[in-house]
Amino acid sequence: MMNALGDPQSLLVLGGSSEIGLATARRLVRSRVEVVHLAGRPSPALDAAAQELRALGAQVHVHDFDAAAVDTHETVLGKIFAEGDVDVALLAFGVLGDQEQGEREPLAAAAVAQVNYLGAVTSSLVCAQALRRQGHGALVVLSSVAGERARRSNFIYGSTKAGLDAFAQGLGDSLQGTGAKVMVVRPGFVRTRMTEGMQEAPLATTADAVAEAVVTGLRRGSETVWVPGALRYVMSGLRHVPRAVFRKLPV
Repeated sequence: MMNALGDPQSLLVLGGSSEIGLATARRLVRSRVEVVHLAGRPSPALDAAAQELRALGAQVHVHDFDAAAVDTHETVLGKIFAEGDVDVALLAFGVLGDQEQGEREPLAAAAVAQVNYLGAVTSSLVCAQALRRQGHGALVVLSSVAGERARRSNFIYGSTKAGLDAFAQGLGDSLQGTGAKVMVVRPGFVRTRMTEGMQEAPLATTADAVAEAVVTGLRRGSETVWVPGALRYVMSGLRHVPRAVFRKLPV
């Protein structure tokens, strides 16, 4: 069971081959986590993640999970929670999509929304219900600063993160007094396979830095975590820039 300092013994990573998810799992296994559930689509990357965590001493279970298959989430995740309490559930899946393709092909945009928003909603609700029944635990939701204000260059992706962020905050409020909680993490540009080849935004960060912020946030009992922390102030300013001016910014 997770203690008052947020020192968990069991972890569920939704999006088990996620670089941020794996970096977070490494840190938690090196501290106290003994059991890790990696839920994701079968792939060499998922197998490699499991092998690495086992080498660190964790008991690792791999589960076939498809974020887009929302009708399977109750069954798949229900079985995981039936195996024992989960102290931390980390929602780490997501797709960037192709903005230009999405504007040309509405179904391509819908596919991004299916994973980033609909898949996140159903899986988060299943996890939240299980954590509520346990009476303890944290759901960590990887949001993005892209959801703070829609930008011309990635408004499809940004809109899914905006919806997810609002949903996660409301879900956290609904869990008040149950012993379970939600922590929303808002990274900026993260250097990962998903962003390889893209032009970096200012204050770019790494998967390891996000993982460190997640672990620190859990120990502090934070509700919202920005990575890097300076983005809190940058985005606060950008939210209040008049729209006519914002359109002209190189974002």
